[in-house]
Amino acid sequence: MAKKVVASLQKAEGKNYAKVIRAVKSEKSGAYTFKEEIVTLDKVQSTLSKK
Repeated sequence: MAKKVVASLQKAEGKNYAKVIRAVKSEKSGAYTFKEEIVTLDKVQSTLSKK
């Protein structure tokens, strides 16, 4: 699935998007999980700053 997403971001109309991957720590087990989002370039910093 990741290959399709990355390939679609390479197209001309996809240049304004970024794939953001964040590590989120679980409060129950303490293990880390990864959350992936595709956001516009102007919202990358706000996406990374939220918990």
